[in-house]
Amino acid sequence: MKETVYFTASEHVAVLAGPDDFDGWRTQARQVLMARVHPSEVIWRVPGGEGDLFASSEPSPPPIAVPDARQPIVSRAFLDLAAKAACHRDRGRFDFLYRLLWRLQRNARLLEDKADGDVRRLDELARTVRRDIHKMRAFVRFRSVAQPDGTERYVAWFEPEHHILRANAAFFVNRFAGMHWSILTPIGALHWDGASLQEGPPATRGDAPDGDPIEDLWSSYYASIFNPARLKIDAMLKEMPRKYWKNMPETALVPALIAGAQAREAVMVEAGRDLFEDDSPPTSLEEIAGAIRSCRRCAIGCNGTDAVGSEGSSGASLMIVGEQPGDVEEREGRPFVGPAGQLLMRHLEEAGLNRSRAYVTNAVKHFKFLPRGKRRMHQTPTAREIDTCRWWLDGERSIVKPRLVLVLGASAARGLLGKTISVQKERGAPIDLPDGSELWVTTHPSYLLRLPEENRPAEEKRFQDDLRAIAERLAALESAAG
Repeated sequence: MKETVYFTASEHVAVLAGPDDFDGWRTQARQVLMARVHPSEVIWRVPGGEGDLFASSEPSPPPIAVPDARQPIVSRAFLDLAAKAACHRDRGRFDFLYRLLWRLQRNARLLEDKADGDVRRLDELARTVRRDIHKMRAFVRFRSVAQPDGTERYVAWFEPEHHILRANAAFFVNRFAGMHWSILTPIGALHWDGASLQEGPPATRGDAPDGDPIEDLWSSYYASIFNPARLKIDAMLKEMPRKYWKNMPETALVPALIAGAQAREAVMVEAGRDLFEDDSPPTSLEEIAGAIRSCRRCAIGCNGTDAVGSEGSSGASLMIVGEQPGDVEEREGRPFVGPAGQLLMRHLEEAGLNRSRAYVTNAVKHFKFLPRGKRRMHQTPTAREIDTCRWWLDGERSIVKPRLVLVLGASAARGLLGKTISVQKERGAPIDLPDGSELWVTTHPSYLLRLPEENRPAEEKRFQDDLRAIAERLAALESAAG
């Protein structure tokens, strides 16, 4: 039996000028809201057939405001999120936004309720659109096309997932103000002549050029700056999905660059070691402490900071390796005395590990930072800088001869292994080192300090579990050794 669909006389049809017409939605939403038209009685229609399939294509007359109606009040946060959500391809986005606007008039703090289904949906729509906007800015590639009058126009092809073309127009105008360019997409086009911006109809991939001579130069540059030591394939694919590759000339090089990454990384490590080819291995911790103060073999050693040595005895069973000293450590000349170090010491004590019985050091001996006014902000050392400083770390380990080495974070792990590993994959289990000792990996305590408050307890528990497992293993190794 067929279901009969009934329409009430109170239905209001609101027709927008385009699929991303947030300003039009905002104006009409204010009108129907002041007329107290319930969300269930408003039908939003946009060009291209979006909206209610059975609704009239003709807009309803503007509704009459209720005499005592107040002007709608919403926060700037809602308007910012709604403007992004309006660009989404979700067919019901404008109905949803009006329903949420209706609810906000009755609960002005609704957006603070992150457990609310509508609030979560608004955040997700806005987040997805922001990501698409970012992808367009990152992956548009212009190609030079000669014009009949002898001038050059730069043309790009892009396939957005959402209605973001107009939302991105100002960015490209400001970024490439001195060029004549066109961006072609399946949903429309933008044309800039250096003075005015024009919109054009949808285009096809065949309307865009395939390449130009400049791409060979760009590909050579990309290959030269490709850093195999910092290669993380999963993270790269997440940030630059394969569907964008066909529009970017440099991506044709990526498979070969990945295939040769390990060989190039080994060359880089050896290049770092060559800096010490005329030096004899250090024979004491005192010799290392004195030598690192005058070491200038990498840029960090030349940045005007003082090297921070280690603490502990040469007979320690446990060696703890961090990434590098921080601002507090550099000023006091001692490792792990800043906020991250204090957090580490607290967790070590709770796990039954005594700092006074451990040898504590860093993979990099100088503090790398970026100045921000009067503050010095931590900057992660490069793979080359870590590999260069590995000479000192290897010397320390050969002298201390620990039974177990605890490394905090990926940079510290690289200082021991000479390669980049995934902390999350390797934590919780030993890695055998050539000298017979065991390497255990966990997160750096500074990672815990950067987490949002709601996520920190769970990660601190994982960190504590790692340290307890290490304490138990260290006790077993010491017992076996008598």
